[in-house]
Amino acid sequence: MTSTPAPWVHRPVEVGLVGAGPWARAMHARMLAAGPETRLAAVWARRPEAAQQTAAPYGAHVAVDFEDLLDRCEAVAFAVPPAVQAELAPLAAKQGRAVLLEKPLGPDLASARRLADAVAEAGVVSQLVLTKRYHPTTRAFLGTARALDVTGARSCYLHGAFLGGDFATGWRLEHGALLDLGPHLLDLLDASIGPITHIRGTGDPRRWIELTMEHANGAVSQASLSGAVAVPRALTRIELFGSGKQAVYDTAGIDHEECWPVLRRDFATAVRTGTPPELDAARGLYVQTLIEQVTSP
Repeated sequence: MTSTPAPWVHRPVEVGLVGAGPWARAMHARMLAAGPETRLAAVWARRPEAAQQTAAPYGAHVAVDFEDLLDRCEAVAFAVPPAVQAELAPLAAKQGRAVLLEKPLGPDLASARRLADAVAEAGVVSQLVLTKRYHPTTRAFLGTARALDVTGARSCYLHGAFLGGDFATGWRLEHGALLDLGPHLLDLLDASIGPITHIRGTGDPRRWIELTMEHANGAVSQASLSGAVAVPRALTRIELFGSGKQAVYDTAGIDHEECWPVLRRDFATAVRTGTPPELDAARGLYVQTLIEQVTSP
């Protein structure tokens, strides 16, 4: 008996990368070039010298402009600030390209909705890079959590990257942890406990913000977010409480390198089969509507 080969075995997905900053170099380019599910076909950035440095180790084409990039790929990965992604991703979708998107979709709800609508109208595959969701530990936790009767939960996502370094970038310093870290934690709480029906916050997202969520099943969860605290390492933790055994999710012991092959394989499979993944642009828009509840008066 022979097994059916994976849909990308004979034809890796040709992916163009938009962006050439630290995250594009450290994750996107390296992940897409590693294959075998994908091939890094081209790189385009508004700084040509940065695009050249990102593309060179993998022999990828350096696109002269965004249109040149689209001509050389069937899917586009974005590693740029939210405002740039919200501007360019709809153009890629309208040209029939699958899109690998960063969170948040855009700098505000209106731009996020335009992006998600463009993807839906074009009928292309989209996938959201919510990094931790692709780790086996996270998937095991969600499987356990969904079988629990959760009454309440507390959680946090804390790090000090906004204090200085490669990720103390303009949009992160302007919008703070709610827009940068919030999508990760809100997605995990929603997925592990049940749909979030109401959310409110207090504090300054550029320093420390506390969120309280009400879920459709009656559970209440809380989340602490900050990117401006001096901790030895990033801390992401969720504790679920109820009538049964407590469930705990903690990223302290996970190796994020294990996420990239899963992410790459999921994206390539979705593109080749035309099957939308769970973490698509619609999911990104949903999470951004939750964030909008916090920021709206």
